[in-house]
Amino acid sequence: MQPPPLLDNPNTHQEGGQLKRTLGPVMLWGLGVGYVISGMYFGWNLGLPAGGTLGLAIATGFIIVMYLTFTFSYTELACAIPKAGGAFDYATRALGPRWGFLGGMAQNVEFIFAPPAIAIAIATYLSAWVPLPIEALAVSAFVVFTLLNISGVRNAAMFELFVTVIAVVELLIFAGATLPSFEMANLTHNSLPNGYAGIFAAIPFAIWFFLAIEGVANVAEETINPQRNVLIGFGSAILTLVVLCVLVFVSSVGVAGWEAIVYEPGSDVPSDRPLPLALAKIFDTQHWLYHLLITIGLFGLVASFHGIILAAGRATFEFGRKGYAPNVLGEVNTRFQTPANALLFNMVIGIIAVYTGKTADIITIAVFGALTLYIVSMIALLRLRKTEPNLERPFKAPLYPLFPIIALVIASVSLVVMCIYYWQLALVYAGLLGVAYVYYFVFVERKTEVKV
Repeated sequence: MQPPPLLDNPNTHQEGGQLKRTLGPVMLWGLGVGYVISGMYFGWNLGLPAGGTLGLAIATGFIIVMYLTFTFSYTELACAIPKAGGAFDYATRALGPRWGFLGGMAQNVEFIFAPPAIAIAIATYLSAWVPLPIEALAVSAFVVFTLLNISGVRNAAMFELFVTVIAVVELLIFAGATLPSFEMANLTHNSLPNGYAGIFAAIPFAIWFFLAIEGVANVAEETINPQRNVLIGFGSAILTLVVLCVLVFVSSVGVAGWEAIVYEPGSDVPSDRPLPLALAKIFDTQHWLYHLLITIGLFGLVASFHGIILAAGRATFEFGRKGYAPNVLGEVNTRFQTPANALLFNMVIGIIAVYTGKTADIITIAVFGALTLYIVSMIALLRLRKTEPNLERPFKAPLYPLFPIIALVIASVSLVVMCIYYWQLALVYAGLLGVAYVYYFVFVERKTEVKV
């Protein structure tokens, strides 16, 4: 039998302990697209050596179905329970604190490990102009954007909207510049280099296209009229991202084949710069359009980096606020009304991950967390429909129970496949959850006085 849910951290009931509602639907769209858009700029191409064009395309098709069904199912939870903890709060309410702990830890792993991968990509771009080590540039990015997030959610969201709009425009310009050079033969050349097994190996990189879209739910507590605005922001964001995903995939691979956007000339090491590599096949690297698009491309990376830091801070904050992590992480800064301690804690973990230098491995661990989150969330949705049929649901998942079941099945299959193909990283992920559960069992479940 599971123990009853924990009481909220008493700190949150003091003056200044509540997050401030300032976000509308346009800002939520900016956050939703911004969280994800770096996945269009890098990372996804790392799945091409395993899957080839066809393998990654098939994997991406299934993942698009998963994200469409998941997003509109998750929106039901976000509108009914608009809390900063997202999946942590949904699972705790539906399934009890142990499931809540699992969902919350998975969410923290996803949101804390995604930014280091993006920071490395940002540093790689900047290194062409700034003569500093990659690690130093990545750490600098962490410090700057953590401080921006601490300064206030409205400031952070306004900045996120600004850089997201620029990043979307840049991708449209990129597609316009490369599509005239598109050739179908480039899509079909060596399209399945490792056979059908490559489809499964490409799954984490297909997920990277959309990873962290669910972060919109983590700012529901800071949203004006969340029951309406979360739906509008969430729904429009996922539809925008699906269109951009298809455009980027076809226009970049179609220029010169998948090998051209994975490997730098003369190198056999996968690159974090697929779009610049595609442009270099069309324009001289001194061409003004090449430089313009590369410079603007930084905005896409910054948008996701900044946005996921924001969502990660809320997820860790809720863990601390509910007593599942040290209480200091659940405190709100009285001046800025933001989860400053949680943001600083996540920054330290992210900087440690940066110094591993292993972008693909960091991405894969983040994906393990995301898939666990999706599975737990869909189980929570199905459970809540049975246990709380009268819960106010301003938005309901379309075609229920088909949508959440489809998302649950695809996420479960993807998780099993990843455990097979990336078993060493699966052990690392399991180890992270195991260490965290020891803390929960020793310091929370056994030592905390609880009541419903």
